[in-house]
Amino acid sequence: MLTGAMTADRALGLRDDTGLTMADALASAGQDTEHFGADPEALARVGSFIELHVEQGRGLIDLDAPIAVASDIWPHGRWRIDLPGEANHAGSTRMQDRRDAMVSLADLVLAARDGALRHHCVATIGKIAIVPGGVNAIASHATAWLDSRGPHDLPVHALVDELQALVEDLGGQMAQESRTAPTPLDKALSARVRGVIAGLPLRPDHGAERRNAERTDDHENVPVLGSGAGHDAGILASAGIPTAMLFVRNPTGISHSPAEFAERADCHAGVEALAACLTDLAGSDGEA
Repeated sequence: MLTGAMTADRALGLRDDTGLTMADALASAGQDTEHFGADPEALARVGSFIELHVEQGRGLIDLDAPIAVASDIWPHGRWRIDLPGEANHAGSTRMQDRRDAMVSLADLVLAARDGALRHHCVATIGKIAIVPGGVNAIASHATAWLDSRGPHDLPVHALVDELQALVEDLGGQMAQESRTAPTPLDKALSARVRGVIAGLPLRPDHGAERRNAERTDDHENVPVLGSGAGHDAGILASAGIPTAMLFVRNPTGISHSPAEFAERADCHAGVEALAACLTDLAGSDGEA
């Protein structure tokens, strides 16, 4: 809300599956929502922004590097899909007589996976709602939510077009609920950050104290990765703030889970890299 990309009314009116609004949840936690909303004065005080984040994937393991700089945040969208069926008894209805919405949903899930692999993007159906939802009942309706993302818009559009055609063939409906455009991070600031990091001895050994490494002073040796997840950096970049991101190696590749992990030495390397970048910005132009 700081940037005004989302209004306070929309944010506070969001509801979870139980109907609880964000406003009610904040109030129950003792938070005052009266002054929620865009703050252009605070935004104007930010000269540049660098975000440090544990990598959400396994790119740095494959590259054998402790730190990467982000190039951009992938576009992504979410779609609601409704598939019809016909409710009936699970024991008395012959298989050939069934119109089972769950079978249509299974076709959709497999098509989303196959299409994502062919188009080099990602697709997830992680939430469904089944009616009537009984163990002994054939589904009369299935609702699914698709999340799809890719390094640029074209593969995502190609996948969604294929799924749209399948949904129509199955007699269903598909509607977009949200979309986030591709968000490039600031090229000049990112190049500067890579240059600073290239001059640091950031080659930690797993399970041991960080050893000194030769300085290459070659920013081309600092990996660059795109991000399939949303970040604060993307919001500020969209608001016109020069923005960069640093990723710290995650050997598990798992994100948003207790299993997410980074080695202590890699975390230290990330903090040292961030401190060096902020020192460089503050020392040269005072914009950090």
